[in-house]
Amino acid sequence: MRPGVAFRGEVAAGRLSRACTRPARSTRIRDVMTGAPIVHPLRVRYAECDPQQIVFNANYFAYFDVGMTELWRAAIGSYAVMMQRGVDMVVAEASARFLGAARFDDELQLEVSITRLGTTACTTRHRVMHDGEMLVEGTMRHVFVDPRSLEKVAIPRWLRDALSPWRAEGA
Repeated sequence: MRPGVAFRGEVAAGRLSRACTRPARSTRIRDVMTGAPIVHPLRVRYAECDPQQIVFNANYFAYFDVGMTELWRAAIGSYAVMMQRGVDMVVAEASARFLGAARFDDELQLEVSITRLGTTACTTRHRVMHDGEMLVEGTMRHVFVDPRSLEKVAIPRWLRDALSPWRAEGA
């Protein structure tokens, strides 16, 4: 068993402690089956900090993008797979609420879950955590498009099915 990744039987049998479910790397919901978001660790690099010695606010949107990349990697293998199958996506909306600050060398946990899968768009919830404290929470809405024309397209069934395990409870 990989560190931090549980097997379905262990979750169902209730044999997991909180320490056992803390991910060493990205954790796929299919592996854990807890309804929790995908979680990916990220260590703050010096270049991401501003003169106040905290992460510059715009970098949190780059962190959201890292989380999206890991969600896509877990769901379909890579973003390139979607492109090869004739689908792309563009950011239509992004927001963040800053509750705390990360500093150089902090190890963060990026949490991403899907809150809405519409006909042509996907809305995701992002949380940037440090030692159990939420530093930033945000949302992003991506619209799916044809890669050549950039015209809006419906989310294909194969992609909708691949993303559905990462839908937040009630989404």
